[in-house]
Amino acid sequence: MNIGLGIDTGGTYTDTVLMDMDCQKILSKAKALTTRDDLSVGIRNSINKLDHGLFPEIVLVSMSSTLATNSIVEGKGCRVALISVGRRFDKTIVADEVLEIAGGHDLNGKAAAELELDKVRGFLQEVGEKVDAIAISSYLSVRNPEHEVAIKALANEMTELPIICGHELTSSLGFDERTLTAVLNARLIPIIKDLMLSVKKALKNFEICAPLMIVKGDGSIMGEAVALEKPVETILSGPASSLTGAKILTGEKDAIVIDVGGTTTDIGILRNGHPDLDMEGALIGNRRTRVLAADISTAGLGGDSRIIVNGRKLILSPLRVVPLCIACSQWPEITGKLEEASHHVSRFTPESFELESIVQETEFFVKLKPMPGNNIGENEKAFLELVAKGPHSLQEAAKILGIHQFHFNVRKLEQLGVIQRIGLTPTDLLHAEGSYREFDHRPSEIAVDIQSKKMGMTPSEFIDFAKGRIIEKFCQELMKKLFYEETAQNEIGPIGEDLMDKAIRGSDGRDYRCRIDIIKPLIGIGAPVGAFLPAVAERFRTPLILPEHSEVGNAVGAITGSILEKVSILIKPKQGLGTMEDPACTLFSPYERLDFQTLSEAVEHAISSGSQHVREMAIRAGAEQVDIKTHRNDKKVAFGMGYDGEALMECVVEVSAVGKPRQFNNCER
Repeated sequence: MNIGLGIDTGGTYTDTVLMDMDCQKILSKAKALTTRDDLSVGIRNSINKLDHGLFPEIVLVSMSSTLATNSIVEGKGCRVALISVGRRFDKTIVADEVLEIAGGHDLNGKAAAELELDKVRGFLQEVGEKVDAIAISSYLSVRNPEHEVAIKALANEMTELPIICGHELTSSLGFDERTLTAVLNARLIPIIKDLMLSVKKALKNFEICAPLMIVKGDGSIMGEAVALEKPVETILSGPASSLTGAKILTGEKDAIVIDVGGTTTDIGILRNGHPDLDMEGALIGNRRTRVLAADISTAGLGGDSRIIVNGRKLILSPLRVVPLCIACSQWPEITGKLEEASHHVSRFTPESFELESIVQETEFFVKLKPMPGNNIGENEKAFLELVAKGPHSLQEAAKILGIHQFHFNVRKLEQLGVIQRIGLTPTDLLHAEGSYREFDHRPSEIAVDIQSKKMGMTPSEFIDFAKGRIIEKFCQELMKKLFYEETAQNEIGPIGEDLMDKAIRGSDGRDYRCRIDIIKPLIGIGAPVGAFLPAVAERFRTPLILPEHSEVGNAVGAITGSILEKVSILIKPKQGLGTMEDPACTLFSPYERLDFQTLSEAVEHAISSGSQHVREMAIRAGAEQVDIKTHRNDKKVAFGMGYDGEALMECVVEVSAVGKPRQFNNCER
């Protein structure tokens, strides 16, 4: 039997599955809490719950992770030197050391200025000990990469640091986007290296010896050697895995996939069996990259989302907190603290306060890590010393320390990742309701009782009301995604908001009502989907598919992906020759620029060289039995009214290689 081990490290849970690779049958599955300070611990805990008797049959390990995405958003990574050639780059792109020199090319691939290699040599001598990686970005290197290639060759002679060029990551225009992608890629190299070492360490504990693959943002997979060179391609790998997993678990080729995790909900679309891709490049932290990735809409709504009750108002916050039912497994004293809080009268916090500053009797804080530097006040230092001993509410801290609760800047401490908030979440609602119970439900029940009294409701009425608000939020995020797919517009406007609200709530206006029917089935991935998505599907009159094993759908997607490598080759007729039947042309690819006497010769060379290029890339990524596919797209313009014929503007040859990863388990123990 050929068994694959799939791993997904999400924001809350690390999921693992053992799968028969021949018939795609799940043999064993497990979940464990993600350990953010050391991911290998959570991975090891999850693997340990699997059937150990199957471990000797594992021939492949593949994982997806939010690590790259989270690291970019949080600004983590190594020190990077950027060499920018031929154009001033967007200064919001942050690098630790920067050199700007002359060079670069024009749209025809001709050098715009002589490359200043002497300045590069001096720069590298100066910063060699100050940085951990080097990024090189030359203007229009996608038309001719010779300047980036020359700088990389020089850098390789002078240093052993990792070096990445913009043209190696994308063939798309956009100097700033390509520069950002190169810098991010360089910054992520040590992070992904540490992740893979952690995974391999965990695998070694169980004597699992098999190739390790990493899921890319487009849902395909790559080997660890390629992942070390191009770690930026792993951004959005978790959401992409959910799309692949949804297809495998259901057999559906056209569907809307809603992946409900602990921290976020990701919405993507399967079209003809493949994830819908964002061809402009993934958006991370509101910055456009040139990383080809699944077109995913992410909302701050999940099982760990913060539920706030202020007076008689209920608010859903995107802030991730630890559910009370989970926290009490590590800090059992939380239950007693909640019971004590239930005897006190709740206070209203002015609505002018920011959400993070609204005080909840049902919330507690614990210290996560030491404070970087000393840029905090005495109140915060005292607060940190207190919560380092165990969970405390703001009311408790105020009473013990003799400091008013509003004088603690907990928001700043949370932003720095120094403390973690524990509080009421959708996961707690389900535990209190009894519809989903994996942890101790008692603290959830007490917190629901406290918050329901504020709103003048019974606990069951409060749970129904809160679940209704959560379902409406799911509906809103789903419609925003579909509106964007249809119109490519993010701004809905007041009229669109009104129509969407009427459709979601089924309410009538004075003179009209609105109904929206979704014409694709919904597929739910994630543990809590059964509690919320049936009502979502009902409101839009569309089928809902909740497949067996949906709670580990991302891990299924991780182990069932294929290796996919692509190259796009541009061919442009010589100036003024586009009207000819077989004009002389110039070919632009990521690895060469060539002139041809005819278009036919250029296309033939593009197919031949492109096929060889992607085949080598796929084999290096770990594929075997590679299939090559080519597609040609000619862009032509008509002469206009009164004239016959048309002119060729450009020809794009796309070549792709698809293959399953090599599988083996013969190695030294």
